[in-house]
Amino acid sequence: MAYKPFDLTGKVALVTGGNGGIGFGMVEALAQSGADVVIWGSNPKKNADAEDKLKSFGVRVLTQVVDVADEHAVKAGMAEAIAKMGRIDTVIANAGIGGGAPSFSDFSTEMYRKVLSVNLDGVFFTFREACKHMVERAGSGDKAGGSLVVISSLSALDGAPKNEAYAATKGAVISMIRAIAVEHARYGVRANAILPGWIATDMTAGAQGNDKFNDAVIKRVPVRRWGQPADFGGMAVYLASDASSFHTGDSFLIDGGYGVF
Repeated sequence: MAYKPFDLTGKVALVTGGNGGIGFGMVEALAQSGADVVIWGSNPKKNADAEDKLKSFGVRVLTQVVDVADEHAVKAGMAEAIAKMGRIDTVIANAGIGGGAPSFSDFSTEMYRKVLSVNLDGVFFTFREACKHMVERAGSGDKAGGSLVVISSLSALDGAPKNEAYAATKGAVISMIRAIAVEHARYGVRANAILPGWIATDMTAGAQGNDKFNDAVIKRVPVRRWGQPADFGGMAVYLASDASSFHTGDSFLIDGGYGVF
């Protein structure tokens, strides 16, 4: 008999950037566990492809084109998702972009602002709207609570040369999630962070084919491989489930042991 708290039937999970990479790895696991899912992505074709892949799981799927850096788009997207799905129980802020420079001295203000607008502002807007909904539900007598998860990065802890803007956003969202966790625990809302290490996604495509990089970095990963999007499915299900009802304000490092080696 399966462990019942991991059964997500009746729950609705929204994942930003959920049409590919780590985001889809989590979406797929959530759907397999019975959750209805909402996918936010800026590419309609990728959204549609992701929806097609989920048809066999027999859950409701809603895809929306939402730019998380656009405050008004986030507000409208969240309102539409709640109206169509009835509720949102879990929100995973996964959408993010890279964007470095030849050196910190050469880092353009334009790139800095662009990275912050998606990776930090986008998380702020998304969680603010999610919290409004979850707090309102609690006030109406719904004790189901909710779960907020932000995808940070190993770069929040390790030095990330030539990537200072990205690293700054990934460190900032950990502080944000801790503050949300303390403020919203009384409403039954949990808030946690996941910190991926080196994961094989579109964002790391260039490094994956670089022999020098694989030799210098991936060989140092104790598990001896690139991480895969599917490696995040179990954690997504745990944090969306009742099994994590007393777990909040935490950070989970999923990096094959790289950060402790």
